[in-house]
Amino acid sequence: MDRSARLYERARRAVASGVNSPVRHYDPYPFFAERASGGAVWDADGRRYVDLCGAYGAMLLGHRNAAVVSAVSRQLRRGTLYCMPTAGETELAELISRDYPSMRRVRLVNTGLEATMAAIRLARGHTGRPKIVKFDGCYHGAHDYALVRAGSGVAHYGLADSAGSLRAAARQTRVARYNDAASLEAAMDDGVAAVIVEPVMANMGVIPPRRGFLRSVARIARSHGALLIFDETVTGYRLGRGGAQGAYGVRPDITTLGKALGGGLPIAALGGRRDVMESLAPMGPVYEASTFAGNPVSVAAAIASVREAARLGARMYARLDRECAALASSVSDAAASRGIAHTVNRAGSMFQVFFSDAPVTDRDSAMAADRARFARLAALLRERGVFVPPSQFEASFLCHAHTRADLARAERAYGDAMGGLAR
Repeated sequence: MDRSARLYERARRAVASGVNSPVRHYDPYPFFAERASGGAVWDADGRRYVDLCGAYGAMLLGHRNAAVVSAVSRQLRRGTLYCMPTAGETELAELISRDYPSMRRVRLVNTGLEATMAAIRLARGHTGRPKIVKFDGCYHGAHDYALVRAGSGVAHYGLADSAGSLRAAARQTRVARYNDAASLEAAMDDGVAAVIVEPVMANMGVIPPRRGFLRSVARIARSHGALLIFDETVTGYRLGRGGAQGAYGVRPDITTLGKALGGGLPIAALGGRRDVMESLAPMGPVYEASTFAGNPVSVAAAIASVREAARLGARMYARLDRECAALASSVSDAAASRGIAHTVNRAGSMFQVFFSDAPVTDRDSAMAADRARFARLAALLRERGVFVPPSQFEASFLCHAHTRADLARAERAYGDAMGGLAR
């Protein structure tokens, strides 16, 4: 028995279900991470993996980025938590507003879940309307208004929502089909406060928007007096410094950021139009609060991460786009050469392979893919020293720190694994 197996047995006796987030589990047991650096992670038995999970997209710059580690180390010497305003919070908000002009005012929180939960409450409080519209398969965190027909682990485990969720909340949440503007129009009425969307579905695999879809979403929402919320928890700073809204040229009323913002530390943000954001307490009637919001350690990491993304600039994003396109093409070629029905979706430095002979453009087509075959692929990749998220409904990510050797190893591993699937 290896050390990860023993650690998992121990965890099952102390940690609910043995893991602190459902997506971390896979059969027969997950390996336990010991350390990480650059584009790789090592397990408790000393095995090295090319990390294409990247903390589910958070590690845009790679593990232990020098600028982030240095900023965190300096802050640790000054203190870890004050629960008082700091200049760093203002600096970070200014940097975010620079990169996301739609975010005229910013509120810092701890996680993407908190950000989307606050964004939905803010939209309802600002408009005085009770309902929201989300898209089938989009994941906006594990809270009641967002868990209806969600992606990520909810889809992986075949749940329509979650036991314990309030039915009253679910009744105020309408669901439209992603990439189908007509279904959004049908879901709208004068009681809708906001339309919330992942501009690129990153929690149902990777599903990019069809041409013009996001513009249609913005037009329909505003024609009904509803706010448009872009959940850029995954795509923020991932698809470029300006995220998906910069890439697709659509300006939302409210944006949420997370993951890549913090360079590996827990921090998220929501921001938007000045008049909307001024509805937040203490100046407005919508209450949102957290002891750890804007904690100085995470803020220091985020400032360093955002500055580093700016320093590396368009060249980093262009290189990641090229490298991801090349890897995705290689994966597709490896499957095709073995007669395996598949489709590979990609957006920037994120991609996913689906074992399906039809295009994957929404939740239904993603759910129709062969998930058992994907689970086998993920296991074969682990055996070959490459770690991808074990769920079909997550994305694989490239990071700035991946080396040519890392990517070559990943390409070989996918080729070998496809051969294993074909046997």
